[in-house]
Amino acid sequence: MLDPLVGVGPLRFGMDSDEVKAALGGPLSGGGQVSADGMSWNPYQETGLTCIYDRGKILVGVVVDALEGPLVRVGEVELIGRVPSEVRAEIDRLARQEAAAVRANWSGDPEIAAWGVSMGTAQDWGRSSEGYLQRQDALVTSALFVGPELANDPYATAPVMHWCDVRELGKNPGVWPVTPDCDRRRWEWVPLERVGPLRFGMSPLQVAAALDGEIPAGRIGAFPHWCFRKDGQWNLSEDRFEQAGVSAHYWRYLDGVPRLGGVTAYGRTGPQVLYAGIPLVGVTPTVLDAAVIQHAEKHDMGLRFSPSGEVGLDGLNLSLSVARVGDTSVSEASFYTEHWEI
Repeated sequence: MLDPLVGVGPLRFGMDSDEVKAALGGPLSGGGQVSADGMSWNPYQETGLTCIYDRGKILVGVVVDALEGPLVRVGEVELIGRVPSEVRAEIDRLARQEAAAVRANWSGDPEIAAWGVSMGTAQDWGRSSEGYLQRQDALVTSALFVGPELANDPYATAPVMHWCDVRELGKNPGVWPVTPDCDRRRWEWVPLERVGPLRFGMSPLQVAAALDGEIPAGRIGAFPHWCFRKDGQWNLSEDRFEQAGVSAHYWRYLDGVPRLGGVTAYGRTGPQVLYAGIPLVGVTPTVLDAAVIQHAEKHDMGLRFSPSGEVGLDGLNLSLSVARVGDTSVSEASFYTEHWEI
């Protein structure tokens, strides 16, 4: 049960890390990271929770996993592991009854400052007819719960940013339009060499020129080390091209110029790319996974699985991920040069 702005289940905001462990039933496997200014986050896999700590290891936020976390209720609304649109409708009804304001957070999901709740989603998983786990097309709900100090805008606060920094990601208004396949451009993929007009090794200027001079809608990069802050050489790692529907991923060569090492075709709006007659972009993930596995078996090819369960073909440096479309998802594809580690 959620006690808005106070705690969730046995956890209370303001506990220290030892009190958190005791409340959760003893020693827990952790991990996570500690920042230079003393903030940290720790995932506790046994419980499906991630705890976010301020300085002094003081609990200020709790993330509940969509698949492995406990069920959490506010009022009569079950928040975790459900269809996102259904949860949104029930949250809206309860918020109206309590005169609480609901807004969209960075991912387009409901956020209610009066409750200290910011909703999220994750890919659902199920068992195949053979009995093994496989990802599904649907999404299910997760949630971030915070205390009063962070409730006004959780993802803009330092403790939450240490866990999940979304400042360089585009904010979603809560709608996910998809370009019909018949309206998508067709790009040819030559594994490890190029995809469409983008050849690996291009500079950012050459990438933009190949995309008809489009100016990046967003850029992601970093300084070499956190202690440099805004000093030193800023390294470009990604350009987002919204009109083309792709992201360009860069690595740096000895001459100091970023060079194209990967391209992601967006699932909702990107160009269509075929491999052995299989469309890789904008299709339902379960259909694509089945086609890729069947192709690998037929041609005696190896398969690679990412930590998040995404399937790929060995030796091609191809990564097949998903993009959200409301309550479900479509595939998107990333293509990399030979020595790029995925």
